[in-house]
Formats: sequence, C-alpha cells, structure tokens
Amino acid sequence: MGSAAVVEAFEAINAALAVLNAEAAGCGSEPFSDADPLAGLADGCLEILAGAAGVQAMVSGLVANAAGTYADTARAAAPPDAPVQAQEMAIAAEIGSLLALSDRAAGALLAQSHALTTSLPRTLAALHNGTISWQHAKVMVDEAATLDPAGAAALEAHFLDPDVPRPAAAAAIGGMPAHRFRHKARTWRERHHAESIEKRHAKGMAERRVEYRPDQDGMAWLSAYLPADQALGGWNRLTELSRAMQRPDEERTLTQLRADNFAEALLGSRAGVLAGKAAGPSSSIRAQVLVTVPVFSLLGLTDEPAMLDGHGPIPASMARKLVADGAGSFYRVLVDPRDGAPLEIGRTSYRVTKAIRRWLHLRDGKCPFPGCSNNSLDNEADHLLAWHQGGATGISNLGQPCPKHHKLRHTSAWKPTPAARDEPPGWIAPSGRRYKSEHQDWEPPHWPQHLGLEAEPEPTTTATANRSGPTLGDAVHGYPDFIHMKLSPGEDALECFLHKRA
Repeated sequence: MGSAAVVEAFEAINAALAVLNAEAAGCGSEPFSDADPLAGLADGCLEILAGAAGVQAMVSGLVANAAGTYADTARAAAPPDAPVQAQEMAIAAEIGSLLALSDRAAGALLAQSHALTTSLPRTLAALHNGTISWQHAKVMVDEAATLDPAGAAALEAHFLDPDVPRPAAAAAIGGMPAHRFRHKARTWRERHHAESIEKRHAKGMAERRVEYRPDQDGMAWLSAYLPADQALGGWNRLTELSRAMQRPDEERTLTQLRADNFAEALLGSRAGVLAGKAAGPSSSIRAQVLVTVPVFSLLGLTDEPAMLDGHGPIPASMARKLVADGAGSFYRVLVDPRDGAPLEIGRTSYRVTKAIRRWLHLRDGKCPFPGCSNNSLDNEADHLLAWHQGGATGISNLGQPCPKHHKLRHTSAWKPTPAARDEPPGWIAPSGRRYKSEHQDWEPPHWPQHLGLEAEPEPTTTATANRSGPTLGDAVHGYPDFIHMKLSPGEDALECFLHKRA
C-alpha cells in the first residue's frame, strides 16, 4: 500500500510539473493576460518561480526525512556485531550511488539530515513549509554544529520562532540569500556561544596559514586565513587602490585591478603596500574599517564582542587594538539627545556630511539592495527623493547603495522605497514587486556586573532634557556607541585611554 501511494504521489507531481512547464513556455491552456499577453507571461513566470522555490524547499525537507529514516532503519537492521564504521560507509555508499553523489557529498547529506531530523525541528519545519531553502537549512546546521543542545535551540528560536519580534520592514530569513543569512546566523552564534570569542579567536590564530591551489588554464588560487581585521583591512585597501586607478583610459576591471595590485604588493616594487610601509610587520596595518565597540568593552571592563563592518563580531581585544593603533575607526556623529538618532540637516545643504555618512554606515551595515554584501565603506550616499524634487539631506531620505546598484537605480525601473532613521530603504522591482531590506541585528550592550550599575534608562527630568548630549549611560541604554555632541566624564575617560593622557 505504501509503495502504491508513493507511485501515485509522484505521478501527480509529474503531471503538475508538465502543466507548469507548459505555462512557463507560454503554451498553457489560456494566456495569463488577454489585454497584454507578453507582460502577462512575464508576470506569470515570476509567479511560477516563486512557487517553485517553495516546492524545492519542501522537496529538500522530504529528502532530509527520507535520508534520515533510511539511515536509522539501516543501522537498526545491521547485525549487532557489525563494525560501526563499516555500517556508516555502507549507508553513505547506498545514498551516493542512488543520488549520483560522491562519498564525501553523501556523507555530508546524511550528517545534515541527521541534524535536521534530531536536533533542529524548527529548521526542518520551515523546509516543510517552504519558507526557507535547503541552502538556508545547511547554514543553520553548520552554525549549530558547535553549539550545545540549548544553544542550538536558542539559535533556531531567534531566527525561526514567529513570536520573536522583528522590524516590520525587515526581510524574512527565507527572503534573503543564504550567504546573507549565514552572516546573520554567525553573528548571533559569535555573540551567544558558550565559550568566549577571545578563547575561540586564540585557537583560530594558531591555525592561521596561506594556501595554494592549482586551477585550470595556467591559473591558481592563493588564499590566506588571517585575523579578521588584517584580512578586511587588506581587502579594503586593495579596493581603495584599485578604484583610484579606474580612469577612462584604464581597460582593466575593478576585479582585475585588485588582483594586479595584490600580486604587485607581494612580488613587485610596492611590496608591503597592504601594510602601509615597505616590508613591515602585520601590526602596522591601519584598517580602513568601521568598528563599533561597546563602551565598557573598549575600556576593558567586559569582553563583549565588537562589530567589524563587513565581517561581524570580533574579540574585544582586537577592537581595542584597532582603536588604539588607528583612531580613524573612531567616529563621532551629531545625534538627537532624546533617542540617539542623528539630527536631520534638512534642506540647508545638498552635500552629505561625514557625520551623516557614518550614521548611514551604522544604520544599514551594507548596501541595502536585496542580497548585496557590499560593505558600507565602499558604498555611495544617495537621496531617495531627489534634491531637485524637494528631498531633504537627512537620514530618513538617504540610502547607501553600492556603485552597481546605485547605477541600477538611475538606469532602470528599480526604485527604492522610503527609509527611516533606523530602517534602510527597501526596493520596488520593475514588475511592481516589493522587496524588504535586510536589517542590522543590534543587541543592547552588557553591563559589567561588578560595577553595580542598573541597566535601566534614567527618568526624563529637566536636567536630562536640557543637557547638551548623551552621556556614557546613554550609550549603554541604547545610544550608538562613540556618538556624542559633548564630552561626558565617561567619554573623557575614553579620550584618556585613546590618547594615553594622564
């Protein structure tokens, strides 16, 4: 009976796929639109693609279920004295032969299926519902792999529990590419891992290395596993050098220029350019990056991770070193003392100030176009409502698209939606579909328990309402770190730390 049900189910699936293929080819029983058949077919194909994505996710959930159940039954049916390693090899060989996978790929599928069916029930349910893809599920499996059961459950709940509050304008987890979800999931994991990021970073430092891998057509890959500040600082420096070389008579692309500058830095007369001086130690890097550090973490009172723009959480010790060695990562923005938001500069100036640009970096974290990973320091400030149409130069009327999507906005029918002081703009496609932007995952900083401070906002009084700017307490109560209009005693302590004043 079960086999007959399976055969019948797949026959129905095949029949449905035949109908959908005919519709996608424009050979359906009736056009999508009598008034405009071409536009109707285009819109219909988008609907088919959206539905197919959900079906693919459901099929992936089915594969995980079937693979996991097969492995469990095969283990149960094996002789009691059969070696465990031989059992697992036989199971992987069966799955690999059936699905035309290598032994390694079959083993990975079995491991992923086991994790989903035994430890990640919310992720498996999301696959069955078609709300996340198989790639998203693999991200969850990877990031939960080193967490204990409670940590894995918390990771799932944070991203997949519908009762967890999220900004209404934020893209759903399944609505962003899996590589962007990986960044979010890894950020959460780094912050909430049972073992401190300082200890895990020390282990990673011991494994730093350079790797060489031959490739086709006389080419090869040269890659390095480095501390995040060095790697990202080098990447941003390469980008800066390469963009400066993009002149009308330059035929090389930005990607080619990066590769040429990298090779010249290692082999040519400009060796050491990534470090800022000839043949200097790695500690001489002045990383052109945005670093957001909780105040108490900067002062060494806690080890709470900082955020490195374009990467994610980094150890507090690395952030303190970045700030002390190159205070260009320490930015000040004029803010509203009531809520910590940057002050609008209205119609007084078309030019976007450095302060406003820095706040855009903090608000968006990257290019707000769906799926784009271009980080803040390589993006361009853009008025959402054009200046000549009455648009103001303020946070709520600004976006920071990367050069590619800035050009797309002005050369196609793609248009940004309105933004807010704490929300980046979304996008409207030429088809009329609306896509939400990814939001930053801000979390309140931790209070050092030994200070005996209360992590509650102070009540609004005449004194606090009339003061000139946020204080150290404000920074920890929700104000952006390192943002002020006038030095408070706490901020003066930071100045002493930074400039080594007595």
